[in-house]
Amino acid sequence: MSHNQLYRGSLTTIILRLLEQEGKMYGYEITQKVKEITGGRMDIKEGALYPSLHKLQAEGHLTVEAEKVENRIRKYYSLTPQGKKQTLAMLSELREYMENMQAITNPKLVF
Repeated sequence: MSHNQLYRGSLTTIILRLLEQEGKMYGYEITQKVKEITGGRMDIKEGALYPSLHKLQAEGHLTVEAEKVENRIRKYYSLTPQGKKQTLAMLSELREYMENMQAITNPKLVF
């Protein structure tokens, strides 16, 4: 399994967590923030990001606000109350998964 496959499975969690921390963000801003946080080791492609954003919006986890910036329309995404609950649930699942993987791969280390 490549890193890209692992990242793809975590994309929803990444998006929700960033929006929880930042409040509202537009798509390109999300990709750049991920690069910044990971020191360029993770690169989210627009072809993966936007379908995930649209799915989260359709599920009621995100709202979209359009703003005109330099003669362009920029869509800002933010969490709905339901999205905030989903973020907490997904982060909890991720922590449990990481703890289980740590127990399997290196039982001497405690998370």
